[in-house]
Amino acid sequence: MTEYGRGPGPEPWHPEDPLYGDGGWGGQQAQAGPQSPYGGGPQHQPQQPQQPQYGNWGHEQQGGYGGQYQQQHYGNQGQQQGQHYDPQGQQQYGQQGQQQYGQQGQQQYGQQGQQQYDQQYAGHLQQQSYGQGGWDGAGGQQPAHPADPADPYGQQAAAYGAQQPDLYGTPEAYPPPEPPSRRRAEPEPRPDWDPDPEAEHDDHAFFAGGDGEDDDDPNEGRGRGDRKGRGGKGKGKKRRSGCACLVVALVFGGGAAGVVYYGYQFYQNRFGSAPDYAGDGINEMVTVEIPKGAGGYDIGRALKAAGVVKSVDAFVAAQLQNPNGNRIQAGAYLLRKQMSAASAVAMMLDPKSQSSVLVRPGERNALVYADIDKQLELSAGTTQKIAAKQYKALGLPTWAQNSSQTKDPLEGFLRPGTYPAAKGMKPEAVLKEMVKQADAVYTRYKLADKAKELNLDDPFQLVTVASLVQAEGKTHDDFRKMAEVIYNRLKPTNTETNQLLQFDSTFNYLKGQSNIHISEKEINSNQDPYNTYTHKGLPPGPIGNPGDDALRAALNPTSDGWIYFVATDGMHKTEFAKTYAEFLKLKDKFDATSGN
Repeated sequence: MTEYGRGPGPEPWHPEDPLYGDGGWGGQQAQAGPQSPYGGGPQHQPQQPQQPQYGNWGHEQQGGYGGQYQQQHYGNQGQQQGQHYDPQGQQQYGQQGQQQYGQQGQQQYGQQGQQQYDQQYAGHLQQQSYGQGGWDGAGGQQPAHPADPADPYGQQAAAYGAQQPDLYGTPEAYPPPEPPSRRRAEPEPRPDWDPDPEAEHDDHAFFAGGDGEDDDDPNEGRGRGDRKGRGGKGKGKKRRSGCACLVVALVFGGGAAGVVYYGYQFYQNRFGSAPDYAGDGINEMVTVEIPKGAGGYDIGRALKAAGVVKSVDAFVAAQLQNPNGNRIQAGAYLLRKQMSAASAVAMMLDPKSQSSVLVRPGERNALVYADIDKQLELSAGTTQKIAAKQYKALGLPTWAQNSSQTKDPLEGFLRPGTYPAAKGMKPEAVLKEMVKQADAVYTRYKLADKAKELNLDDPFQLVTVASLVQAEGKTHDDFRKMAEVIYNRLKPTNTETNQLLQFDSTFNYLKGQSNIHISEKEINSNQDPYNTYTHKGLPPGPIGNPGDDALRAALNPTSDGWIYFVATDGMHKTEFAKTYAEFLKLKDKFDATSGN
């Protein structure tokens, strides 16, 4: 849309549009005949050579954007200059526009504003736009027609056809219109905050010194305010620019330093050697407990927490470099603080550095208690007293028994193995770990179910059988046969020994000894329940702590009919017999070997 009305388009304006079919600024309905878009009177234009204008409109017209354009664009058919007339359109739109804008326009704009508008736009338009059909304003002038003060809206028949004064030359007039091809977008209005309209604003104020001032500006002190009051001439700018550069340098310098630092840390973590101490450590000793199943990293973390090594990675690397590094066992170790990782690995492989208690298969509790006292550097008997007082709080299974006849309620429940035991540790902590391991093994073997299958009263009796197998058997091959001997002698149908086990191991247990040669007088005179020569059935409880071989043999005995056995060499070799006659032969063999 241009300054003079709607631009060319494929469709006419809506009839209700106030600018559509406007009969001009006149105060009455336009007369018949060709009409001007700005006046109500007829236009008499000299015939001009026809030339195509804006071919995409589909019409030929003379003279640009004048009244002829209005007729051509809104007419119902194409026409030559000054040769068309649409009475219906004139009557429909002229009268509508007149009624809509006649009195309203007069009231709104007033007589003076209407005259100025008519004179400026209509008169000049006639002179330049209709001169010779172009926008250069060099065409012939039309005859003047003075404006009538009594007719402010140009009701004369030839309001725009006659010569009118050129009001565009007056100071108060609007500038003459530009043709579309010469028009340029008006520059953006300068904002109030802009102190210098000619200054470059592409650079940010942070880098330009804060205000974009030019020290050599000749207009300084003029305009909307004195620049001197906003920071002086050039020193402030230079100072601010220097500060900005310093801040930027510090920011980028700090970022670069951070990148270098973290890059170095990343390199050290991935490719550099791990932090490590040097030497064999200081004189301060410390005890480190390594749990069962601990790997290299677990051991390294325990050593680092105790102050032995400087880093976990250093220990793992040293363990991998040592050919025997994977032989480090669970237990308690006495180590120095601040040792190199290689020295720590070597010292842990030395048995002298280990501080632990080893429970051997078949070992009695009395010996285990003595070992704990020794490792913890306690007085003799300390652990045994604690076991007698606190056995209920050490984690025994519910089926464990402690009758008045039982020598030790913990017998059979100190699981064979190696356990950490070093100075500073409490005896009950060591015992509790042993009981915990035993209970876990017994649960895994399902002793409650197996006891019924073997005609035993409870799992406690099954542990007792396993302890007897462990004590009487000498080799792995002996264990299953020994278990069968026990079960056969416990049968009510046993007429060979009359349900008497007759084991020397039970008598030695009650005596706290390990004597092979026991006299019949000594045996027969002792009526302790653990004496299986004088008491039928099993002893009141286990006589030691059975290992896995003895336990599995008790669960799965042979079925060959064995009921007798004799250690023919006195120590290592055991032979078995099914009848009493075979037993006597084995006894003679033993006597011959032992010199009896």
